[in-house]
Amino acid sequence: MRGKEVQSDEFWDLVVITAVDEDQKSAYEVQITEKLERNELPRGINYHVFADPPGCKIGNGGSTLHSLQCLHDKYGKSLSGFKVILIHAGGFSQRLPNASALGKLLTALPLGNPLYQMLELKLAMYVDFPSHMKPGMLVTCADDIELYSVPAQENVVFDKSGFTALAHPSPLSVGATHGVFVLERAEMPRICDMEYRTCSQFLHKPSIEKMFKCNAVCKREGKEFVYTDSTYYFDYGTSMTLLTLFSEISPLTCEIDAYGDFLQALGQRATVDYTENTANVTKKENGLVEIRRKIFHRLKGTALNVILLNNSKFYHVGTTEEYLFHFTADPCLRAELGLLSAAFSVCDLERSEKTRVCVTHSILHPSVTVSQGSVVEYSRLDARVKVGSRSIISGCWIGTDLSVPSDTFIHSLAVNLDGKMGFVTVVFGVRDDLKKSVSSPAHMKALSLFEVNLEDCVGLWGLFPEKVRFSGDTTMCSLWNACIFPVCSNLKDSFVMSLGMLKALDSGTNFTLLKNATLTSLQETLQNKNLEEMLKFRKKLYEDILRVNLSNSV
Repeated sequence: MRGKEVQSDEFWDLVVITAVDEDQKSAYEVQITEKLERNELPRGINYHVFADPPGCKIGNGGSTLHSLQCLHDKYGKSLSGFKVILIHAGGFSQRLPNASALGKLLTALPLGNPLYQMLELKLAMYVDFPSHMKPGMLVTCADDIELYSVPAQENVVFDKSGFTALAHPSPLSVGATHGVFVLERAEMPRICDMEYRTCSQFLHKPSIEKMFKCNAVCKREGKEFVYTDSTYYFDYGTSMTLLTLFSEISPLTCEIDAYGDFLQALGQRATVDYTENTANVTKKENGLVEIRRKIFHRLKGTALNVILLNNSKFYHVGTTEEYLFHFTADPCLRAELGLLSAAFSVCDLERSEKTRVCVTHSILHPSVTVSQGSVVEYSRLDARVKVGSRSIISGCWIGTDLSVPSDTFIHSLAVNLDGKMGFVTVVFGVRDDLKKSVSSPAHMKALSLFEVNLEDCVGLWGLFPEKVRFSGDTTMCSLWNACIFPVCSNLKDSFVMSLGMLKALDSGTNFTLLKNATLTSLQETLQNKNLEEMLKFRKKLYEDILRVNLSNSV
């Protein structure tokens, strides 16, 4: 279907993508336009990107309601005949920062020609759904992968009123961090790849004790498991109910969860009790309990159907650890999806541990060595570059003879600051916590970069701790908003500077930054990113890779 006109009866009528703000929306729109021009997406359908309204965060539940309102405003009653896929792709990807600038939905995957990004994988995974679906909306997230198998003569069908959710058998430990379905008793339970059931209650991140208490635990062949959530559908009638709800609770003043806050209101055994439980809420906001009560009373009595996909797997790719594991070390996903060690790249992996690395959309000199467990994407590596193990290289141009240590995350971005274009290379340890924050710059010692406290880091770089700036909210100081990265005039120099800073931490020796260097944070870089320049770098790589591949095939 890529690059071909699709018929409305065989594919989605609308593909809707959410964005955290107008800036991320325009980044998605530019890239989707380019992808259509390169024949990487199906044509003949409408792709919409809807940004969350400015102001406080509204969560993926708020984004769902806001997107529904935007669609209703645009299409009116015509929406009653549309099959829509809604992909939640907003957010700053603080746990996978190489996806921050251009959006996690456009994370590169090591398969396909032209190269797949997460958007195409989502459309491919659910390609059979629209032709077996009543008009309505399928809700999914940009950073997970669901793989399933159903008998050849059967299809996953979404034809019931209310909500219908996919359910995956999972260990109880996984259930504790996901949503868990409590099933109504089946008259004639049977063991098969796919089964349609009714859910009496939805538990959001329950304790194992609660799973047992609510009869959510199933047993098969002596093994205990629970059914966990991923993607769900609701019909057009339910869309209208949700729009009525939105009119009652807007403008939103807090985050709503599209899973915990919607699905816990459904099923025969749902009670209002969950509305008071804020244990799993990252930021306790005023009005959340009241809004949850309104959601509960509006959705109470709505059916929650589940499709048990007994031969299925759920993968989350939202953190640096998950990204490295699934793309380099996990033999299961590699086999199931046909992931490659090198996809749409010019490289010779003879010097590298080629079955345990991942190179996408990159050009590597034949003398480059990439150690096991590392990912290189959208980058150019010159002669004799060495990449250590379990590292992520993204958007970089690495000059001759440079070496990247193991367990390093390093990512170059183009930026517009003070009316000038420059380049910033951010560098972190792959296990560093970018979200951990302290209440003031004076407490920066509690933050660590490559297992060195931030105060000692800046001292090694010749900076005075009291003069280090934090962008944005200075009551939440973190690696995310620490202004410690120099702005350089070109991409290669930017990489060299940040690599020098990293090596100083590794050796405990001093590294002097250029006098009067402008220092910025990853947060500030993203706010001032030069999207056009970053896409230009990718496009040049694309053209060079095509040219080399073409000359090699002649």
